[in-house]
Amino acid sequence: MRRSDYDVTDSIRTTDPEAVGGEVLRIYRTLYNGTPVPELERAFPDTGALYKGRHPDYLPCDTEYHDLQHVLDVTLAMVRLMDGYQKARRKGDPELPRDVFVVGTLAALFHDFGYLRRRADRRHRFGAEYTLTHVSRGAAFLRRYVGELGLDRLAPAAATLVHYTGYERPAETIRLSDTLLRRVGQMLGTADIIAQMSDRCYLEKCRDRLFPEFVLGSLAGRKRSGETRTLPVFASGDDLVQKTPAFYQGALRRLDFQLARAYEYAAHHFGGSNPYLDEMEKNISYAQAVAGDPSEGLRRQPPKTLAAEAKPYPKDLVKL
Repeated sequence: MRRSDYDVTDSIRTTDPEAVGGEVLRIYRTLYNGTPVPELERAFPDTGALYKGRHPDYLPCDTEYHDLQHVLDVTLAMVRLMDGYQKARRKGDPELPRDVFVVGTLAALFHDFGYLRRRADRRHRFGAEYTLTHVSRGAAFLRRYVGELGLDRLAPAAATLVHYTGYERPAETIRLSDTLLRRVGQMLGTADIIAQMSDRCYLEKCRDRLFPEFVLGSLAGRKRSGETRTLPVFASGDDLVQKTPAFYQGALRRLDFQLARAYEYAAHHFGGSNPYLDEMEKNISYAQAVAGDPSEGLRRQPPKTLAAEAKPYPKDLVKL
């Protein structure tokens, strides 16, 4: 039985920055002959401190869906895709340089950083209120952070890469002059999708955690009289689960076309199988099976990763 706080292989604890960082460093050292990587050795402890509120400038993460487990799971998937790319390279394909691997990893690790609020923020009560702008906020942070790590040349590219995880810019319009960096961006967008949709508690998280974030971020809840809204509308957490199979079809199109089937690199990493796709299909099949009454069929308990200081969502959000 796969554990809820572990990855698709049930071998890496995805709520633990040290465990995920250890696996990432292992893959890196295998690819790059054991060369030092101080940037990543610093980044994983920094991520844990930021998400737990142990930073003087930022409050702890309070988004239960886009939490520490999510960013660690995406980072692990991203590194596996980059490893698969290296193993699948054909004659003429560019090699993945060490610095690009590092920046791809950092972009995954901080791709949702824009949900974290500054301690001086008085305009927003919750990080989820940044839903529509979190990618740009995260990109600005990442540009500074990558520069601090001494990778100034790639700092602008790192800030651009994170846009592959959002919908502020269509993937095909994101401007990167380098063909390899575009491929890394497609891997990052892919990792974001396959990691969350293969999570053992994906459906429970959609119902109980993502829906409240959508409400706070103006992406859900019932329309008010006279309101014009072009963004997705979900009336409740159950409604979100019921619409997940349709979302999955759209995600597959995005994975195949905008992101150019980068998920195939996972099979090269694992030596033939693709557990991310397998677990995604299981979740969608179960979503279809419980569509009539998701509340009755969704009983898994996702791990809790938020710091005690984090403010909980208003309870009435889940009743909309």
